[in-house]
Amino acid sequence: MKKKKIAFVCDFDGTITDDDFFAYTTKAYFDEQALDPWRAFLAGQKTHFRALKEMFSQIRVSVAELQKTIDSIFVDPDLEATWRLCRNKNISLYVCSAGNDYYIRRLLGDLLEKYNVCLVSNAGKYSPETGLVMTAPEETYPYYDAETGISKKSVVEKLKEDGFFVVFAGDGPPDVAPAELADVVFAKKFLLKACREKGIKTEKFESFRDILNYFKEL
Repeated sequence: MKKKKIAFVCDFDGTITDDDFFAYTTKAYFDEQALDPWRAFLAGQKTHFRALKEMFSQIRVSVAELQKTIDSIFVDPDLEATWRLCRNKNISLYVCSAGNDYYIRRLLGDLLEKYNVCLVSNAGKYSPETGLVMTAPEETYPYYDAETGISKKSVVEKLKEDGFFVVFAGDGPPDVAPAELADVVFAKKFLLKACREKGIKTEKFESFRDILNYFKEL
């Protein structure tokens, strides 16, 4: 194990944070009509990416107000300690999100660069005139996915092809496919239930303290 290359691939919304950016913005800014794109997604009429793109583009507040909402999102306090330990053990780090990098970079600050974390996400740009505009990668991007913009599964697949032992952590529906491929899975919420139903061996986690303790013993 110690001689094998190791990668830690992690979801962002609801995994690094306590809840999705979508949930925070829904509570702060959206009325029932604004949720129509999400209902269309749940009914199979829109892709996940298209639904989020249409909803986020409806936000019409000042930059300062949106950033205040972003800053209110809870980030797991043991995240940095986990990444620090991984860096010291030469474990490659990835954050994969079907959301967008506008709020992720705001919340993580310089941690991505500090710990050499590869962020795989849709792009996001905000102005009060256009809302939060979400842009998917080009179709030639190795991790592109038409449904969500980026494919977490493809990230794990590539790492496995390159000989990595992959540890994955997640919580939601887009995390099921990568969890099926990972060597070790930390799961909560929807993902935990789905893994148990599919017979995927998984470790339940409440916080990054559980993941930190795992890497200490690895």
